[in-house]
Amino acid sequence: MSAVLNCNISFIGGGNMAQALIGGLISRGQPVTRITVSDPIEQIRELLLEKELNVTDDNAVAIQHADVVILAVKPQALSNVLKPLHGRFENKLIISIVAGAEVESIRHLTGAERVVRVMPNTPALVQTGAHGLYAPAEVSQADRDLASQILAATGLTIWVNSEAQIDAVTAVSGSGPAYFFYMMESMIRAGKNMGLDEKVATALTLQTALGAAQMAITSSNSPAELRKNVTSPNGTTQAALEVFDRAQISQNIQTALAAAQKRSQELAQELSESVK
Repeated sequence: MSAVLNCNISFIGGGNMAQALIGGLISRGQPVTRITVSDPIEQIRELLLEKELNVTDDNAVAIQHADVVILAVKPQALSNVLKPLHGRFENKLIISIVAGAEVESIRHLTGAERVVRVMPNTPALVQTGAHGLYAPAEVSQADRDLASQILAATGLTIWVNSEAQIDAVTAVSGSGPAYFFYMMESMIRAGKNMGLDEKVATALTLQTALGAAQMAITSSNSPAELRKNVTSPNGTTQAALEVFDRAQISQNIQTALAAAQKRSQELAQELSESVK
């Protein structure tokens, strides 16, 4: 983290994910004087000013003295945001958390070479994110370490070996929180149907999800082994799991994630064509 503390970090875009990263950095000791955020929305700028950050609506001003620039804008806004800044990223590391924006697209729009692409996920908002990172071979180890330290302020960082794997990361962890929320919704609804008060069903479901995740993280056993450990022969858990198997839930989950991966590939292709 010491390398990060000596860096001037600028965000282009001050939305939820940027605010999550900013909060994580500040909690780890990053001086607010070294963080600058540019955003066109006045309400967002006012919120960021309350944290005593450097705030502006001028992207060129925001990146002027930056060592690291974090791109946190909507994909559809990327071209309009970056084209006026082309050639102004010399000696700056760019970290992009823009969904679907390939490294080559970022380079084309900025003229920069030092680009790290990140697929974060929304639990970063509570410092439990899972971030997939990719950088081409010419990006130095020092830049990779710096990107890891910045993203680690809000959760787990995992490097992938090819940019194509970012689409798989998107399917597994980028979209992943929604899958678990979907499961939670279904369990809460089932609890209500069986006579539980909604608050009771919700509390039991959420705590069970938290406990299961914590067990899986801390245990030396795999999730499959943990599942077997709580499945007694002819018991209640087995009765439920047999229904899942008959409905081919596992196969359907795999098919669903493959669909998410395919859509991530399509979006990246669409964005790449739009910036040419």
